[in-house]
Amino acid sequence: MIETKWLRQFYAVALTGSITQAAEQLHLAQPAVTITIKKLEQQLGVGLFERRQGRMTLTTEGARLFQHAERIIHALTLAEQDMAALQDLSAGEVCIGIPSMLGSFYFPPLLMAFKHRYPGLSIRVEEAGTQELLGRLCQGQLGLGIVLTSSLPSGLTGLPLLREEMVAVVHRDHPARLQPHIPLHEFLQQELAVFRHGFFHREYIEQAAQQAGISPRIGFESNLIPLLKAVVRQGFAITSFLRMVIEDDPDLFAVSFAEPYFMDLCLAWPSERRLSRAEQAFIEFIREDKRAQDGKNQLN
Repeated sequence: MIETKWLRQFYAVALTGSITQAAEQLHLAQPAVTITIKKLEQQLGVGLFERRQGRMTLTTEGARLFQHAERIIHALTLAEQDMAALQDLSAGEVCIGIPSMLGSFYFPPLLMAFKHRYPGLSIRVEEAGTQELLGRLCQGQLGLGIVLTSSLPSGLTGLPLLREEMVAVVHRDHPARLQPHIPLHEFLQQELAVFRHGFFHREYIEQAAQQAGISPRIGFESNLIPLLKAVVRQGFAITSFLRMVIEDDPDLFAVSFAEPYFMDLCLAWPSERRLSRAEQAFIEFIREDKRAQDGKNQLN
């Protein structure tokens, strides 16, 4: 039987590529971690690591074990968080997966307000694309995450969060700046700056291109929003963001598509997993904020 502490040490070595760094991370002596890896290899009868250029690199067998270890350790972490938060809300952690655009332009005030209400709770944000977050939620590796409402499978429960328009984003001197809208085919035929695969921004562009029968001209690819903005600002390319991303940027301009596209996002969690009290508090906080925002919109 594989011991949990062995898996934790194996996982740390795999992530860091170094027994020394893994030992420091786990507050263990380096020889102890070395012995654990040897014991694990002997018990399983396979080699788990190869040493290449001073780094510990997973073998094919090690990569298979890493997949299992990752699921197990994430599940144990969630269980520990649940148990820690059962007694009260003076301690515990809320871990939530958030896509880049929302993490930078929508969630900061919400997270600060939640922290103000529950100062004893810690908040951990894991940034990833909506497709990756969806997979991690379905596999039980994540407790809470922001995903597309349209992608929500039966195993997840979703709380509607936000409806925002995806717009073309151009620089000051771009001809489309003065147009009421931009045709999708015209947008796709220009040099584009986009997120990498797995983010809803990239998925939207690729789905639109496929439907239009156009191969998009991708000139820049990055998950760094400031970099994508700089590329557009300097006139090297155009891009597409949620409208909120450039509302306070005087050098970038939003242009609606000829057929406006609105993206619906929700806060999701595994339906059958028991929520910790900290997670329940966060969900209720988001629900209250949503009701308040809906009330303001009705008054306006």
